[in-house]
Amino acid sequence: MGQKTNPISNRIGITRGWDSNWCGGNYAEKIAEDYEIRKYLVNRLAKASLSKIVIERTLKLITVTIHAARPGVIIGKGGAEVDKLKEELKNVTKKDVQINIFEVKKPEVDAHIVADSIARQIEGRVSYRRAIKMAVATTMRVGAEGIKVQISGRLGGAEMARSEMFKEGRTPLHTFRADIDYALAEAHTKVGVLGIKVWICNGEVYGKKDLSPNAGIAANQAQGGQNSRGGRGGDRRRGRGRGGRRENNK
Repeated sequence: MGQKTNPISNRIGITRGWDSNWCGGNYAEKIAEDYEIRKYLVNRLAKASLSKIVIERTLKLITVTIHAARPGVIIGKGGAEVDKLKEELKNVTKKDVQINIFEVKKPEVDAHIVADSIARQIEGRVSYRRAIKMAVATTMRVGAEGIKVQISGRLGGAEMARSEMFKEGRTPLHTFRADIDYALAEAHTKVGVLGIKVWICNGEVYGKKDLSPNAGIAANQAQGGQNSRGGRGGDRRRGRGRGGRRENNK
């Protein structure tokens, strides 16, 4: 009776685009190659707080765009790690690879990063209730409309597996224009594997949305740069204003 569909695939063409952009050729081979690239990067960059990996192809080049909360871990000192990673991906795919790295500005409202953070805490023997409640509170504080977290397995080392759900705000899964981010992570504990599902609602999307996977990132970064410059200019102007008032007072 509902809530069985992956919220991301359910919204493709409405509020979400594909994370793999290519067509033609040997379809099965390319899908398998995409899977290998993602699997390799998720294991290799476990400490970089990955959000998503977007793969685009031309005839001879594979462009891999990595969205992460900690891009410094991927880039390394003087970009040495990126060159090393490029060579490793060339060995995996036997093709030329280009790597782009983007920083996730708000990791607290990214479902993959939140789910992964909860899983790593549980593996570090933090109480699952505490880890989830902290994640929920942080996400709501940053400005999400709602969050829902479900955890299943042998919770607290119990003999019988069970599921628990934690909710705050609204997560309207039946509303297609709702911008819902979803992720599944696994925590490998001594008593077995715990599954963690996270749904985060970031408001509703009105009008036509650009569905290309890296849409708006360059524009947002440029806009952010202008805003920061404007802010500094504003501070200087305010400083001069205060100085003027002080002179008048004298």
